[in-house]
Amino acid sequence: MSTSVRTLAERVVGLLADPPDDPDLSAGYVNLLGPATEPPPSLAQSAMRSAFLPQIYEKVWRPAGFNLMKGWPIGPDTAAEHAMARDWLGLGQPGETERPALNVLDVACGPGNVTRALAAGVGADGLVVGLDASATMLGRAVSDTPAAGSGEAPVCYVRGNAVDLPFRDAAFDAVCCFGALYLFDDPWRAVDGMTRVLRPGGRLIILTSRRPFTVPAGPLGREVRRRAGDLTGITVFGDSQVTGALTERGFTGVRRRRYPLMQLVAGQRS
Repeated sequence: MSTSVRTLAERVVGLLADPPDDPDLSAGYVNLLGPATEPPPSLAQSAMRSAFLPQIYEKVWRPAGFNLMKGWPIGPDTAAEHAMARDWLGLGQPGETERPALNVLDVACGPGNVTRALAAGVGADGLVVGLDASATMLGRAVSDTPAAGSGEAPVCYVRGNAVDLPFRDAAFDAVCCFGALYLFDDPWRAVDGMTRVLRPGGRLIILTSRRPFTVPAGPLGREVRRRAGDLTGITVFGDSQVTGALTERGFTGVRRRRYPLMQLVAGQRS
């Protein structure tokens, strides 16, 4: 274990609500989950935790799947998506000499592609934390993440529960959750957790699914949504659900960008 990794891990442990006396850093990240603590995964969650998907996620799965759902070639590509995330979170952009020294959390970070993109907009005195439950995803994230350079923030990864976030209240200046909210068994509890760990005035951004049509209201519509979710493990959100959730939790300046099958939603905690 290198001194730099241990030092970063110490900073992250300082953000935890219940820090362990002797954190497990053996895999290059802060491991807060034992094998018995992981809930049984859904079909979609099993795919995300597989050994194969991390190998193709960044170069094949993410660009092909996400860009098509965002309406490629009209919708934004991955680079534009990352730039928008930095902008909406109040971060800087790569190449800028002055970038804010913020603590940023990337929830359900997968192999760290978004985490590294966020670090490019944060100053060297900041910290970007990527959290995921998948050991295979985090293994790839660690191997693909170089030491911070060119004034970028350092990056550290945590294996933990993305719905029941292990961090203390108001620990972060900005929180990002890209391409994961629809995988959570209880997405609104996850939004509650992201709100809790975000300081007042901090910003949250979510990229998630979008239903391009209206499901009938009433018992029939609820049953259709329930059966679809049970079968796939994926929740497809209506146009007002995620923006409404942020407004209900006191976020201001809530905004959304809609794509054919996805939506980008952001707001500032009051």
